[in-house]
Amino acid sequence: METVEISSRSDFGLWAIERAREIITSEGTAFAMAARDMDDEALANAAAALGKAISDAMVEVFDGLIDES
Repeated sequence: METVEISSRSDFGLWAIERAREIITSEGTAFAMAARDMDDEALANAAAALGKAISDAMVEVFDGLIDES
């Protein structure tokens, strides 16, 4: 993953939109397929993976806000 400097709200908004696209592309398909197939176990696993991807993105932002000195 590349490092991005966020210096304004609009930069953050653009970053958030791009990360959301990446998360939906990587995790959303499995979620949609499990829902379509009405496979409860696959749906639970896909939902957990989607939630983890969202949490990871939030932690990524938080870690970027912390001064590491």
